[in-house]
Formats: sequence, C-alpha cells, structure tokens
Amino acid sequence: MSKKIPYKTYLDESELPKQWYNIQADLKDLKPYLNPQTQELVGPSDLTPIFPMGLIAQEVSKERYIDIPEEVLEKYRSFRATPLCRAYELEKALGTTAKIYYKYEGATPSGSHKLNTAIPQVYYNKVEGITRIATETGAGQWGTALSIATQMFDIECKVYMVRVSYDQKPYRKSIMETFGATVVPSPSMDTNTGRAMLEKDPDSLGSLGLAISEAVEDAATHDDTNYALGSVLNHVILHQTIIGQEAIKQFEKIGDYPDVVIGCCGGGSNYSGIAFPFVKEVLDGKKSTRFTAVEPCACPTLTKGKFTYDFGDTGKFTPLTMMYTLGHDFVPPGIHAGGLRYHGDSPLLSKLVNDGVIEARAVHQTETFEAAIQFARAEGIVPAPESSHAIKAAIDEALEAKENGDDRTILFCLSGHGLLDLSAYDAYNSGKLVDVDYTPEMLKAGFECIPEIK
Repeated sequence: MSKKIPYKTYLDESELPKQWYNIQADLKDLKPYLNPQTQELVGPSDLTPIFPMGLIAQEVSKERYIDIPEEVLEKYRSFRATPLCRAYELEKALGTTAKIYYKYEGATPSGSHKLNTAIPQVYYNKVEGITRIATETGAGQWGTALSIATQMFDIECKVYMVRVSYDQKPYRKSIMETFGATVVPSPSMDTNTGRAMLEKDPDSLGSLGLAISEAVEDAATHDDTNYALGSVLNHVILHQTIIGQEAIKQFEKIGDYPDVVIGCCGGGSNYSGIAFPFVKEVLDGKKSTRFTAVEPCACPTLTKGKFTYDFGDTGKFTPLTMMYTLGHDFVPPGIHAGGLRYHGDSPLLSKLVNDGVIEARAVHQTETFEAAIQFARAEGIVPAPESSHAIKAAIDEALEAKENGDDRTILFCLSGHGLLDLSAYDAYNSGKLVDVDYTPEMLKAGFECIPEIK
C-alpha cells in the first residue's frame, strides 16, 4: 500500500479559516422559528432574554461567510487546526481498497468538537456584560467545553446534566467542576420544570429536552444569566463549520477529495460542522459527494421522526422549530451515546435530509462498540460512543468498496475521544450492553405531543 499521503495532515497557523461558513445563504425556503405561545414569527426581542445580540444576528443571518472575531481566533489557535488522519492501519485490517480519513476533534482541550462553539458563545456573552451562563449537557462533552470556555473568559457556569449520563459518567462531572462549573443532575430540584418532572417520575432518567428546559428557565429567571446551547441552533452549526473548512484545505494539500462524508448525529453540530462546507460544493454543482448522518436506533430522529414544527424542549420554552422530531416529551432509553439522545435535530440539517441532499442511517449500540474496538485496535485511539456511530458507517462503506473493488475516498468526523466513557466499554466487554429499538408504540406516543400549527 502506497504511503505517499501522510498519516496526519495539518495546517499552518496562517492557513486557519478566518470566517465561518453560513449555509443559510445557500438554502431556499427555510422555515422561520415561531413563538411558542402565539405561533407568530420569532423576532430578536423574543430571543434577547436568553441570548446576546451577537449570536441572535448570526442565528438569522443570510451572509455566506461571517468573520471570526480576533479574540476567538486567538483561542482557536491554541488547538486548531485539528489533524486530518489517514487510517492506514484500519484500511489494512479491513483489507479494503478504499481510502479512509478521519478529522480528529478529540485533540482539543475539551476532548471533543464542542469547544469550537463554546468559545465564541461565551465571547459574545462576555462582550455584552453577561456574568453567568446556564446550559444542559447529555453525555458531558458540551458541558465540559462550556466549563473550559467560561473559565477562559471569567464567567460562571451552571450545567444541568441528563440524569442517566450523570450517573453513567461521573468523571464528566469531575472535569466540569475542575474548570469551575456547578453541575446538577436533570431533572433537578433547582427549577420548576425539574421539580414537576420529579414529582411525576422520581426515577426519571432525564432527557436533553428536559435539561434544556431547566437551563432556559434558569436563564430566563436570572438577570445576569444567559443560555448556551451546544447543538441544533443555526449559530452553533455556523461555528462548527471550522471543521469542514479545515478539512477541505487539508484535502487540497494531499490531492484527494471525499466521495462520502460521514458523521454521528444527535442535534447535528459535529456532522453539520464537517459536512456543510462540502455540501456547498455539491449545491454549487462542483462535486457529487454523498453525505451520511448516523444516529442510534434507540433515538431515530432523522430516520423515523416527523419533519414538522415542534418545541426544542420538554417544557415548551423554546421557539417552535421546523425539524425532524420524535416529539418533545420524548425520554429516550438510557443508551451510552448520551450526546445523541435528543428528540429533534438541527433545522438546517433536517431540511437537507428532507431535500434528499443528506441521507440518514440508524445503527444499534452493540455494533457501534464493535466498530469502536476495531478502530481502537487499529488506530490506537479510543473513540467516544457517539463518534463510534460514524466509525461503524465508515467501516461498512470500506467493506462495500472492497466487495465492489473500488477505491472510494471516505471521510468521517471523529468528534471526540472516549477516555471518560470507559464504563460503556466495560459494559460492552462484559456482555452487559444490549441493543434498544425505538418501537412503533413509542413512536406513536411521541408524535401525540407534537403541536398543531395554526
């Protein structure tokens, strides 16, 4: 096998992207957010109680490229660009004719891609005088990133962590507290939303939708506090496009280009981040790349959900959003890929799936861990359970290429390492990990809570 292409391709500091790519400029017929009470169009005044104007402007912007502030670039330079890696050893283990690349976001201080948006979100809040930020976290990657970013800018951080992940991943809590954050399990006794859920179900596993409600309630009831979200929203997706823009430059350096771009998908931030700059090339008619977003069978938002307006949270505080949804009352099974346990998805990604530009696929957790261990033994990196969904799909692509005898180029986003998820690996290695399907009965029950739009 030729090794003319290096194992890792980096960018010089001077080559780092200076702008984020805003795909809203290239999409037509985007449905606007609606007020959760009136179902009227959401305006800036509806969002100012929980977001700074700098982020609100990005949320609705139709500018194709938005400058990255120098203060944010300065923080980015400490860990970006992340490497584009050629998975030679995995290729060898599979005996494939395909070329497999992964963009490794686990090399950041937070161990995942989430710091790419945590830094600018905290920066824009700091500029507008906010001294405290409330947020939710599923598996803990987002809470970790935000705790690091708030420490950078000397802002307080309160994290509502989904109960099942709080119990499964205690060291996520430890690292957040190390960076100064206050962490509580959700549902908690700190909000009306949390108390109501605990009264209804004292043993609730929690959900991202519920944790979002608690964090939004916290922000809305404290004058010094804003809310920060780690996925789904347009400005979050915008910030993550640093990943795909870097990857395009790195492929230019080695003279290759992906035939398929793969990523795991919960709310859509890491997948959109790597895919959208490549999607632009397809929308412009320059390339014919395929795109695959991979989610858990236990939380099949894109593959079984409805494309319709729904609330982004259980408490119905957030705007109504046009997206794929399983219903905002959804409480998913307690799978270990906690970052993918969300009932909805990015409205931008949802539209591209609905338009047929991006395909969606669901996989079981045991097969993702099988793929994760195969990758770890070949490449020497223990991947996050979430990222392992992308690895599973990439391996399947590579095996299909082997069967067909083609040399397709595969790119996936390794969005984080799994060194704080070893309890999940213990469960898999001891045979205790089981597959969970989202049943038709669960689907029907979830759809019943979706609101009717006037």
